Amino acid sequence: MSSAASADLGRALCIITGASRGFGRTVAREMSRLVKPGSALVLTARSGDELRALQAELTGSEAGRAGLRVESVVADVGQMEGLQSVLQAAKEASPEDVDHLILVNNAASLGDVSRYAKSFTDMAEVDSYLSLNVSSSLCLTASVLQAFPQRAGLRRTVVNVTSLCALQPFRSWVLYCTGKAAREMMFRVLAEEEPDLRVLSYAPGPLDTAMQEVARSKTADPNLRKSFSDMFSQGQLLTCEASCAKLMKLLLEDSYTSGAHIDVYDL
Repeated sequence: MSSAASADLGRALCIITGASRGFGRTVAREMSRLVKPGSALVLTARSGDELRALQAELTGSEAGRAGLRVESVVADVGQMEGLQSVLQAAKEASPEDVDHLILVNNAASLGDVSRYAKSFTDMAEVDSYLSLNVSSSLCLTASVLQAFPQRAGLRRTVVNVTSLCALQPFRSWVLYCTGKAAREMMFRVLAEEEPDLRVLSYAPGPLDTAMQEVARSKTADPNLRKSFSDMFSQGQLLTCEASCAKLMKLLLEDSYTSGAHIDVYDL
């Protein structure tokens, strides 16, 4: 834990899941500006075109000219082969003198919010949701920590992009709330087990993204749907950039309690 804020994130290997759009895309952009020359970003998502466009943008920027390596991995992290391809790319891209490993577990899906809990009788549907949203983040995190073990001079940070839904029940959002709550506890356990690891669950708040558009149009619960619509119409949604700036400040200051849940509105 630092006594004063760092000016940069070090010579880093940053692995970001769900990097092709929304919050993950913004995290990739911001991190590319905050790492030292010679750092590497490994970006993964299921959407290849958007991912490659981001890779081109970052390598064509000032950061790219300063020796930033950017690798894009089109993969479904809900499948074992997808996880393995991300891990392989990370091993190949890692700078030899890396001093900061950063894993951002951002990939997530909303699930079917047009139905209530009592309609989920199909175990395969629920298993598929949990595979992408829970199992994959545990298995990827464990694989990355094994591939880059603790050593002198290496700082390791794991970020779980979470939500108020990890803490509070939202009607008709049973899959999403369950997945976020499970992930939160997973990373709290990890923080307890690995005292040398820096673990942060960051809730970026209500963002103006495609996921929020689905939330305000498909949510079954009428009161919840109205609250999302009102946030949008009254301009109360946050930009990904504003929320991401607060996450970057947390990472640079490095003074949070490992395993903590920190909401954008706490800052």
